[in-house]
Amino acid sequence: MLVRLGKQVQEVSRPLTGGRIRGTIVRLGIAGVVGITTVAGYATYRILDEGQRDDRSSTDAIVVMGAAQYDGTPSPIFAARLDHAIALFHDGVASRLIVTGGKAEGDRTTEAASARVYAIAHGVPDEAILGEDQSRTTLASILAVAALMRGAGIERAVFVSDRSHMLRVLQMATDAGIRATGSPTGTSPLEGDIVATADAVIHELGALAVYVVTGRSR
Repeated sequence: MLVRLGKQVQEVSRPLTGGRIRGTIVRLGIAGVVGITTVAGYATYRILDEGQRDDRSSTDAIVVMGAAQYDGTPSPIFAARLDHAIALFHDGVASRLIVTGGKAEGDRTTEAASARVYAIAHGVPDEAILGEDQSRTTLASILAVAALMRGAGIERAVFVSDRSHMLRVLQMATDAGIRATGSPTGTSPLEGDIVATADAVIHELGALAVYVVTGRSR
């Protein structure tokens, strides 16, 4: 608004009305929604894309990410990961197999211990298996594996998990100083189950957000 004072013209700022304030808030809200949607869409694409990458080139060790076990028997998801890792071992991808995972409250054994027994039963020599049996999260497993690898003089590893899990695993492994590649299992019970896959991807979006923002794992 212009106000004439004698020969001078001065501009007087208009006060923000309720309507203008609401309009500004709406525009900011829309921008926020668009931004979040864009980031979530890109992250979803990266999760799905990484899950399709299978690197079977020669390396120093094969790391199997732990999953549930039932009194020493790997769950179907865990068994699928182990079967894939064992196949890589027998194909000569690496001479070491690293198993991971602690135990939940009330369990009599650990994920790593049940994985070791399973791998030995499927032809992997006991002396070729290393393990960490304290972790209960992906990040804890990665950090324990990184320490284990440093102690054994191992620098490179291929990580085995479900497709939706690979992006977060490889990001954490790289951040921990491991020269990491991924080889996801294609026989997980999640394969072909659209609802289960969508649920896994949503879980990974949340877990990635927590890791990127806080550096922690949930």
